[in-house]
Amino acid sequence: MNIRRAKVIYFSPTRTTKKIMEGISAGLRLETVETIDLTPPEMKTAAPDRLSDELVLLGAPVYSGRVSSQAAERIRRFQGCGTPAVVVVVYGNRAYDDALLELRDLAVAAGFRPIAGAAFIGEHSYADSAMPIALGRPDQKDLEKARKFGEGIRRKLQVMEPLDTEVFLQVPGKYPYQERSKREPISPVTREDLCIKCGRCAEVCPEAAIRIADTVMTEQTACIRCFACVKNCPIGARRMEDPGIRKSAKRLCETCSARKEPEIFIQ
Repeated sequence: MNIRRAKVIYFSPTRTTKKIMEGISAGLRLETVETIDLTPPEMKTAAPDRLSDELVLLGAPVYSGRVSSQAAERIRRFQGCGTPAVVVVVYGNRAYDDALLELRDLAVAAGFRPIAGAAFIGEHSYADSAMPIALGRPDQKDLEKARKFGEGIRRKLQVMEPLDTEVFLQVPGKYPYQERSKREPISPVTREDLCIKCGRCAEVCPEAAIRIADTVMTEQTACIRCFACVKNCPIGARRMEDPGIRKSAKRLCETCSARKEPEIFIQ
């Protein structure tokens, strides 16, 4: 297939998925690469978009073994028209469970033709210096693997025929997917004695759940616990203090400390 253009579409509150997708697109070496960031809250109501005559890369974070429901909702507005696609999930070093299968199925339902997929590791949302769960990932080793994955996709495209309908990407996972875990209305809090009201936390929240006034107010029922506000606070005033979350982070740190490597699937 003679494909010269790609669209890189991702949901990435803490920018780990973004980094992986950029690494993959660098390996593609195509003439034109356009990026569509689904993270900002206004993307929830963006108009449907029809894609054709290009390669599409879809990237999403994994939350509790499933594709982020916010990412899934925003991906569904695209129509693929048989367009070849690459599906990529990024998880925090525990497991990606059914997420890659779910993203592949989302792509197929939208009319895309998945030809490759991958599961990469990114710094866990709960990670900090005290709980270093995949802290600093994706690192240079991960990004090099992402670039090589992109090169492999390019080679795949060169030998594919335009009407090759026999391609059906096989990836791990089970259907029905595991049930999404129920989330209590818990969110990070702001240390008002430290906060300088810069507004950065509100800017990066994908659900527009944070409002800056005399104090920093968070709509807890809207919080998806992506921790973008925590990781982007320039002075460390935004923190998760809920004891249950801290306990979960400690358990993950103890049980998921061994380094995991990306898994690549090219049909």
